[in-house]
Amino acid sequence: MGKEAELAPTPARRSSFDGSRPRGSVYDLVESRRDLTTFAGIGQAWPKVSVVIPALNEARNLPHVFAKLPDGLHEVIVVDGNSVDDTVATARRLRPGVRIVTQNRSGKGNALACGFAAATGDIIAMVDADGSADPAEIPQFVRALLDGADFAKGTRFAVGGGSSDITRLRRAGNRMLSGLVNLLCRTKYSDLCYGYNAFWRRHVPVFGLDAESDVPHGSGTRLWGDGFEVETLINVRIAQAGLQVTEVASYEHSRIHGVSNLNAARDGWRVLRTILAERYYSGRRKAASKRAAKDQVRRPSAAVPDSVSRTT
Repeated sequence: MGKEAELAPTPARRSSFDGSRPRGSVYDLVESRRDLTTFAGIGQAWPKVSVVIPALNEARNLPHVFAKLPDGLHEVIVVDGNSVDDTVATARRLRPGVRIVTQNRSGKGNALACGFAAATGDIIAMVDADGSADPAEIPQFVRALLDGADFAKGTRFAVGGGSSDITRLRRAGNRMLSGLVNLLCRTKYSDLCYGYNAFWRRHVPVFGLDAESDVPHGSGTRLWGDGFEVETLINVRIAQAGLQVTEVASYEHSRIHGVSNLNAARDGWRVLRTILAERYYSGRRKAASKRAAKDQVRRPSAAVPDSVSRTT
């Protein structure tokens, strides 16, 4: 497929969080996992899609991930977390045109922030390097965005989704945390902690992620949002910003090689702390904004100096 394929227009639809398959949705269009060339047709121009893959010692998993990347992508960005294996060399061997970005701090959140800052496509898709997310599902996320969403959020708990990796404890914790965010932010998320998402690049500023500040690698110091809580932080902030979110059914596979760094208790606490902190500071920002607006209204207009000539 060329750089600009075209896609037949489909009716716009509102966000769907109830797990059903809305008519005329991506679920009707993508019945099997096919590549982007499936959508070639007549209509609007196909957007440029950047795929950001944070990776730390994932040399053995990258061949499986890269093999499922759809054709026609604008760019693939591997954000390396100072790997000590052949992650970078493997990525370049598998895909000579891959872009390699080295994150300036540590943690998944920082890796994503660096990847988002480097991306040049219209749409950014977040894909894990451990083989748990299926890159062949990217067209489903892109279709949701073309149908009118600002943010296409993956969910394992909608019809057509699932997981062979999540434990009962993590499922229960995810349900509780999703319910808390839904209560506080008036959302209808079914899967708060899933990290497979896609969005229009123009919305990156809404996330408020820091890709500039340097912290010495190995110092143990992280900035807010640098860790695994980044998905929660993004989901809360896009809700507070009023972006239109569409959930897309996705299947999570077990990690292919290596051991996951996830810890249900530790990371669950970090996610809870993120939710409460973001809610608190959001309230303070809104209150400060209201006070500033009131002060502006009450402030009398400056008098015109007598020295200024007036036209009569």
